Amino acid sequence: MKTIGLIGGMSWESTLLYYRLLNQGVQRALGGLHSAEIVLYSVDFAPMETLQHQGDWTRAGELLATAARSVEAGGAEFLLLCTNTMHKLAGQIEDAVRIPLLHIADAAAERILQRGMKTVGLLGTAFTMQQEFYKGRMRERYGIEVRVPDARDRQSIHRIIYEELCSGIIREQSRTQYLRIIDALADDGAEAVVLGCTEIGLLVKQEETGVPLLDTTIIHAQKAVDHALSK
Repeated sequence: MKTIGLIGGMSWESTLLYYRLLNQGVQRALGGLHSAEIVLYSVDFAPMETLQHQGDWTRAGELLATAARSVEAGGAEFLLLCTNTMHKLAGQIEDAVRIPLLHIADAAAERILQRGMKTVGLLGTAFTMQQEFYKGRMRERYGIEVRVPDARDRQSIHRIIYEELCSGIIREQSRTQYLRIIDALADDGAEAVVLGCTEIGLLVKQEETGVPLLDTTIIHAQKAVDHALSK
């Protein structure tokens, strides 16, 4: 079994899900008392969130590069960044270490193609929905068309992530709002909706909508388990 390296804490709510999913996946595959071999570096999210909204991505990348080197030094054989948004800095992180990074957008795109889909909706932070580091990668590498909500809905999605979900706050009115936006994306031609923030799965579940949902936390963790157990 390969040792999985995690950079988490963004937020710790979703990192907790990663830890559970990775251990459950290894136990299902190997049985008995098996669990995943993991090295975790959990960052303090408050200064990272400040850097995000100040647009100081260079400094944020330096902090994550330091975390990545620590995880590698701890014995990790590959790396997961437990957040969609900070994959904006994937290149800076990859340059800091010798071990590979399993990119969350690649994992999501592979699942989309496996399901025979070409057009999806995307929910996430404003950074993920509006910038090209995520949408562009899916389009250029996989030929997937990505549609996002309108500006007002993007603002609402972003606010709910940072003000509620990152603190583990689940509100019914927020769930209703997300489900409305998911339906709107489906009406706009999306064959499925990517939950492109690792906290969104805390709020909306597949059984609450007829639109196929692709939870990147689950997909990313499953890919990591497969890689950890591959020979």
